[in-house]
Amino acid sequence: MSLTTRRKFISGAALSITSAGFAQNKPDKNWLIPAKAKRIIFLTMVGGPSQLDLFDYKPELTKMYGKELPDSIRKGQRLTTMTSNQEKLLLAPSKYNFRQHGDSGAWISELLPWTAKIADELCIVKSVTTEQINHDPAITFLQSGDHLPGRPSLGSWLSYGLGKSSQSLPDYVSTMPGWSSKLEAQALYQRLWGSGMLSSKYQGIVLRNSKTPVLYLNNPDGINRDARKMFIANLNELNRHHLKIKNDLEIESRIQQYELAQKMQSSIPELMDISKETKSVLDFYGPEVNKPDSFANHCLMARRMVERGVRMVQIFHRGWDQHFNLEKDLPKQCLDIDRACYGLITDLKSRGLLKDTLVVWGGEFGRTSYCQGRLLKVSYGRDHHPKCNTMWLAGGGIKQGISHGETDDLGYNVASNPVPLERLHATILNRMGIDHEKLSIRHKGLNVRLTGVERQKIVKELCL
Repeated sequence: MSLTTRRKFISGAALSITSAGFAQNKPDKNWLIPAKAKRIIFLTMVGGPSQLDLFDYKPELTKMYGKELPDSIRKGQRLTTMTSNQEKLLLAPSKYNFRQHGDSGAWISELLPWTAKIADELCIVKSVTTEQINHDPAITFLQSGDHLPGRPSLGSWLSYGLGKSSQSLPDYVSTMPGWSSKLEAQALYQRLWGSGMLSSKYQGIVLRNSKTPVLYLNNPDGINRDARKMFIANLNELNRHHLKIKNDLEIESRIQQYELAQKMQSSIPELMDISKETKSVLDFYGPEVNKPDSFANHCLMARRMVERGVRMVQIFHRGWDQHFNLEKDLPKQCLDIDRACYGLITDLKSRGLLKDTLVVWGGEFGRTSYCQGRLLKVSYGRDHHPKCNTMWLAGGGIKQGISHGETDDLGYNVASNPVPLERLHATILNRMGIDHEKLSIRHKGLNVRLTGVERQKIVKELCL
């Protein structure tokens, strides 16, 4: 057999195997169930907000100020390297006042006065848990259901499972506004909104805080719109010819992405232009809304995106990692997001969108009830804590005005109704019209799912 013939044989065999693999990964959508939500806005507080200073009111901690965390409470749980060598783990109550709000009587910190106004719209889950104690594996788990990189993100699973939602905008968009606390913040990697082993057409698109929110969207100098349109048409004709020969679904993805990019040349500028928004709407979000890099502006843009057919918008707000100087940095972070969250929920509700838009707020884990470093009445910090976290949900088939789950008197362990992140993922998929046990893709001999290999139940107590 000649070298050329051998190459053709190997190439053909590889193509057959690849084609078979792609064929079995084409979704047949047997996982679809009746949906309560059509879209999701995920407000991701990167770094781990201190639930003990925001939502999980613990008056017992005030009585225990400065006392050591009892071994009977810690129960030998793993600590990070940042506090594992600390001589003492001294209990640190919140220095902020809490009050009950709304008919629900939700306890909310004075740091979130605007969020308190929408207490009766929220489902506050105080018993979220994860197994990950460090930032990168924890936020990777929050995004993809696995602490190791390479799995599809939640938004990619939704795009794969539900199909195309917008003809002129991406189905899944991520944004990253600025933040007001310390300058240092953990890195965010593209894999957090990536599609993993799914086709690249399901990955998230990032909108940047600049005059060109999407890279390479504008035509180069000397190329007008008609010339670009003709160029894309000719290029895609070649790609379709190549697709027939190779039967490679990534070529099909490339064709679709080129066509979408062409449509985005007009849809993105229209999306970013908020000049026609009324003053009353802008007032919902507060004075920061006109600043392109503000969380308030990104929340308004999220509403505009879901209104135009984007299925999932994820806003990554960094700077929530208060190991020290909590008393200085946490109020700044809350000022960034508090009124904007109120504005988003109020705006969605006023347009009739909240009932089928699921809004999720939270970070990758919670914070410790003991102090990291020196404990003072006016100054303290908190380390990572995976065993207690508070998140809230609103709209999209979720019960209003309830709190679910409780932690112990010291806010260190879940005392009732634990909600592992896998169960929260299952519940989100359920509200979006997907049976999480059936949504999977065959990869390296495994049926890969967002919710993992172990059976997970949705949290029915949260669901309408």
